[in-house]
Amino acid sequence: MPKFLIEREIPGAGKLSAAELHGVAQKSCSVIRTLPGVQWVESYVTDDKVYCVYIAPNEQAVRDHAQQGGFPANRISVIRRMIDPTTAEG
Repeated sequence: MPKFLIEREIPGAGKLSAAELHGVAQKSCSVIRTLPGVQWVESYVTDDKVYCVYIAPNEQAVRDHAQQGGFPANRISVIRRMIDPTTAEG
């Protein structure tokens, strides 16, 4: 199943409290339960953006999650490959 990187523009994201992030995560998980095949892998919070990694059947499923959850999805990219430092070893 495809893996996606979602860029969400959320001004002040890095200043969200633990309680606020908890609420966002709960909302995301509740929406995911209604979308077959969609899995949230992890997210990275920066000052004004959140970058999320999702596994989903297609881009539309990612867009549906964002719309139903009230989250922005400013850019959605298919992850084609992953590399890390061990890539240099082989």
